[in-house]
Amino acid sequence: MALLDEVDIKMLDILQREGRITNKALAERLGLSTTPVFDRMKRLEKEGVIKQYVALIDQRKIDKKLTVFVFISLKNHTRSYLDKFIGEMNEYPEVQECYHIAGDFDYMLKIVSRDIESFQAFILAKLSVNSNIAHVKSQFVLSKNKHTTAFKID
Repeated sequence: MALLDEVDIKMLDILQREGRITNKALAERLGLSTTPVFDRMKRLEKEGVIKQYVALIDQRKIDKKLTVFVFISLKNHTRSYLDKFIGEMNEYPEVQECYHIAGDFDYMLKIVSRDIESFQAFILAKLSVNSNIAHVKSQFVLSKNKHTTAFKID
């Protein structure tokens, strides 16, 4: 784990909420000059604390109105089968997130699609052809009540 001081934590908090803030504005908010802020950002990027910079898009504005959590049990749990499954999930643009989980199922996927018909097409054309899938359970999202990408850093 990276050692973060108070300034790093404050900087990361600002960047998580205002990713397009300029170095100058960030430096002003932190009470520093731009050079130390730039150096800190580069260090945090190099250490992997800052993984990437992205634009968060409202899925409804791009006609992706359906979110489904899909729980999957696999038949075979050897490393090669798990790696193959993960590789396939990484290839599907509909799969926004893929988690290896404990409990009744092996994986949980977050699928985002245009509508129920496009979700069905994904299931039929992509998931159902995987012979290692034993069981699939889908949970449809009715409303999103909280969504954040920002972490509270202690």
